Amino acid sequence: MGLQQTRIESLPFVTAELNYLAPTPGKPRTYAFDPPPGEPKSTALPEAHNVPIFDGRLIADSFSLDREGFALVKHPTSVKDYYDDNEVRNVYYPAVEAFLKATLKADRVFIFDHTVRKRVEGAADIRGGGPRQPATRVHVDQTAVSGRNRVFEHLPDEAEQLVKGRVQVINLWRPIRGPLRDSPLAMADGTTVAPKDLIASDLIYPNRSGETYSVKYNPNHRWFYIPEMTPDEAILLKCYDSATDGRTRFGPHTAFVDPTTPADAAPRESIELRTLVFHKQ
Repeated sequence: MGLQQTRIESLPFVTAELNYLAPTPGKPRTYAFDPPPGEPKSTALPEAHNVPIFDGRLIADSFSLDREGFALVKHPTSVKDYYDDNEVRNVYYPAVEAFLKATLKADRVFIFDHTVRKRVEGAADIRGGGPRQPATRVHVDQTAVSGRNRVFEHLPDEAEQLVKGRVQVINLWRPIRGPLRDSPLAMADGTTVAPKDLIASDLIYPNRSGETYSVKYNPNHRWFYIPEMTPDEAILLKCYDSATDGRTRFGPHTAFVDPTTPADAAPRESIELRTLVFHKQ
């Protein structure tokens, strides 16, 4: 069961433009580097839709990774500088690993990478080309194929044994500075997302190919955001779940332009950690 419809309809909301996947022939693909001559950077073109995005702060205690596919958590840290890669890996990684292991009652948590983002007006989101920009298309970071493949990519010697249990890819996303008013994160309620809405799309790197889900528009999608997040808060996002027992397996999300953002709001700065979460049963 999802959240009670009458309770949701009474929540405050903003109406904002979200970029879904436009109809495209063949499997969409995007180059993570300059494409070969004559090739477009991406065939996954945006199709904008105006949708209501509900203020989830008032019902945050109701959200569940297994139902909606996301959750708001309180998670203070001792990190001083999220732009210091060594501090992030040596201080933040162990803290998040311990937090997720306890919070999700996991047997093991493995952090495989992180991304720091700082919005720069007019800048494109280019890997290795300055700060990463907020991702402004509706997507899921992994697919049924690539989520499982992450285990073999990062833990090859143990992968065959690990995939016998439950495997999840969970992102922990937080603002670096707050309260965050610029380019907040919108999360789709996984109970309103149909499997046919998720379109496997290739992400091509110089030395490998990954796969993400682009998302087709569906008027049944229900969206939430958490306004004015502070740096001691974080959102858990489910990007893959090997369990096929009816719980939400993939959580679409995107940054969006909040029409109520004050003109003098500081540009969004955020960090996301991508993790493999293992349960033996």
